Amino acid sequence: MGLSIFWPDGLRRSGDRQHAGARPDDHSLEVTDCERRAGGGACSYAARVGRAEAGAAFRTGLVGAAAPRSAAFRWLVRIPQPGFVDKADRVLEAGGLLVALKEELARSQYPAFFRDMARLEAEAVTLHVYATLAVPGLLQTEEYSRAVFAMRRPLLDEETIEQRVSARMARQAIFARKPMPTLSFVIEESVLQRPVGGHSVLRGQLEQIILHGHRRNVEVQLMPTDRMEHCGLAGPFTLIEKHDGRRMAYVEVQRDSRLHTDWAVVRDVEEQYGIIRAQALTPRESLDVVKGLLGEG
Repeated sequence: MGLSIFWPDGLRRSGDRQHAGARPDDHSLEVTDCERRAGGGACSYAARVGRAEAGAAFRTGLVGAAAPRSAAFRWLVRIPQPGFVDKADRVLEAGGLLVALKEELARSQYPAFFRDMARLEAEAVTLHVYATLAVPGLLQTEEYSRAVFAMRRPLLDEETIEQRVSARMARQAIFARKPMPTLSFVIEESVLQRPVGGHSVLRGQLEQIILHGHRRNVEVQLMPTDRMEHCGLAGPFTLIEKHDGRRMAYVEVQRDSRLHTDWAVVRDVEEQYGIIRAQALTPRESLDVVKGLLGEG
């Protein structure tokens, strides 16, 4: 999903010597000389109409729903970066309307089924993840993440893959948050034996897990493949606790997600996670196994 932005022909790229109406393809915008001229010529009129219609579209929630009928517009569909949004707001004189939508723009980088979870994850004070199929997104390297999305079926186009990778990497800002959230991960040992993207990509991923595992607010545990007692056979999940004490459980299977807020359901998942952690290797033992997979044990 992309944000559809209307570009009036009176706008061009900074430093671009092409005629007005050139399609912007970077994050630097400026108003062309023709718009700066006084007298209300056609170019200035188009730019002013562009601001008015774009502003109206954002006010009424029509962005992405229908193009304005003015011939002065061209379509650009992309997910703009925050700095680009700030500059576009100034150039279009949108009065902060575009800036106010930055959070929604950030969420639009994610698949529809994950957007609410992405917001909750960013606000969490405690996050517990049980992973059975792949390395959790918060721990993934860029190369591993790209390999995961490249293998998705039906196939994703290259632009979507890069967008998803970028969004996944942005989620990892949680590690730099202050105050630090409490994060724990239980990963099936078989996940770390699967060379997703090739052995060099897997090696880089194992090294990253070790780095994160040494953070004071992060605990990584492995569930041995040969463990006889295992209460996590129902599948992966994530437990979230917010600063106001609310606790939730997120479950995702085959791109279908469900966020449980009912106290009884969340309590059951929390009980399950507690037993899973007891059955798994300790954090120290788990990091030793990862080092062994790297040949460092």
